[in-house]
Amino acid sequence: MVTIKDVARVAGVSASTVSRALSGRIPVEESTRRKVLKAAKELNYQPNALAKGLKEGRTGTIGLIVPNICNPVFPLVSRGVEDTARKSGYTVILCNTDEDVSIEMEYIQKLRKKWVDGIILATSGKQSGHITELKDSGLPVVLLIRRLEDRVDAVVVDNNEAARQAVAYLIRTGHRKIAMVNGDQGLTLYRERFQGYLRALRESGLAFDPTLALEIPIVQNCYETVREFLAARPAPDAVFAASDPMALQVMRAVKDAGYRVPDDISVIGFDDLESAPFLDPPLTTVRQPLYQMGAAAAERMISRIEGKATTPEERAPSVLVMDTELIVRKSTRDRTDEKEQYGSCETIGKGQNG
Repeated sequence: MVTIKDVARVAGVSASTVSRALSGRIPVEESTRRKVLKAAKELNYQPNALAKGLKEGRTGTIGLIVPNICNPVFPLVSRGVEDTARKSGYTVILCNTDEDVSIEMEYIQKLRKKWVDGIILATSGKQSGHITELKDSGLPVVLLIRRLEDRVDAVVVDNNEAARQAVAYLIRTGHRKIAMVNGDQGLTLYRERFQGYLRALRESGLAFDPTLALEIPIVQNCYETVREFLAARPAPDAVFAASDPMALQVMRAVKDAGYRVPDDISVIGFDDLESAPFLDPPLTTVRQPLYQMGAAAAERMISRIEGKATTPEERAPSVLVMDTELIVRKSTRDRTDEKEQYGSCETIGKGQNG
């Protein structure tokens, strides 16, 4: 590996002169600078980015920890983080935890040893102590999609309100027996979506039936669980699924159980993944601005790294709540009129910024 001393020897100057000439921040004679640049080019000298970063207090890298890169939500979010970081000269190191909090903790330690400038994290589990400790260490931390507490910067949506709007739409269109297929309520976002479901029922004067609420911590188990649910009892007239991957499995289970979507059972998801309009039937779902959330998290992180916050209010942790939209497609029907009303895709409503 070519070193700065090799460049100095070929250029006939000292190593410190080479360092000054290459940094561009300290003036040197123009003839000397040209000699140094010529020698560096001849030797194909590549500066040690890590050493340079440690000297300057930054390495130009951001860690991004996601719980499951196979979940279609996270490639979109990751792209938003990476595109925004790259525009500002940062490199993103992606880590996948497979929803294992012990792996998450291990990655945090490894990233800290690699001297990353900050960590963007969609946490895997219910524990928050290691994240609070990380934030208290002085390393910038931004939580993404999965919020823990207001002491840490985060970019999220209002899961409670978005779920309430989805279920309220079902009620408004004549559905009364509405099941919910939810994820692990140990995670805040699933707990908040369940609370939104309950709120919509309560505001409409409908009693909550616990037998209609399914908690399925492992998404891959959704199909079998819903098939067993439909085989054991009279079918609901609608299902609100807490994610699009769950909604996809719900629709398959409904069809395999001998029911039709939406004629017998309406289905709503949550995410609006790129595949949602192309399902059979196209999926009614809550749209999250996934790419924009990743971009916003990267912007917040870069602001923290570069110390752009100047006032106490700007330096305080904050939670950015982004808008959602309910997108109506053909997986739901209007039961207030038995004529099937399959219009074009329409935007029903937006969640409010917090």
